[in-house]
Amino acid sequence: MSINKIDHLGIAVKSLDETIKYYEEALGLKCEHVEEVASQKVRTAFFNVGGTHVELLEPTSPESPIAKFLEKNPNGGIHHVAFGTDDLVGQLATAKNAGVRLINETPVAGAHGKQVAFLHPKNTFGVLTEFCTE
Repeated sequence: MSINKIDHLGIAVKSLDETIKYYEEALGLKCEHVEEVASQKVRTAFFNVGGTHVELLEPTSPESPIAKFLEKNPNGGIHHVAFGTDDLVGQLATAKNAGVRLINETPVAGAHGKQVAFLHPKNTFGVLTEFCTE
């Protein structure tokens, strides 16, 4: 069991279209993929930056965790850091055994067909932490 890399940084945005334009025109990055993730109530866009992705997240429902984040942070911002692992279930067990509160007791469907699970930021020094499959 191991964390292999920082898979992506999740950034909450109000408008995917406006933010994609900024990333492409002002930063010179290329949007690789746009996808709706119904289980998370978001639309996502991915940019590859040196093997790590930037994931833009736009809510598709007022009940989305991203919508709630944007209520507290109207300008958007970094929402989570995701670590790639070859043993998602093992990583969850390790975190739980260390006393960390799990948002997801079992993995759920995420973008790019990956399985994902989140740790509660109250136990991770304020950083919403995601584990995802490689």
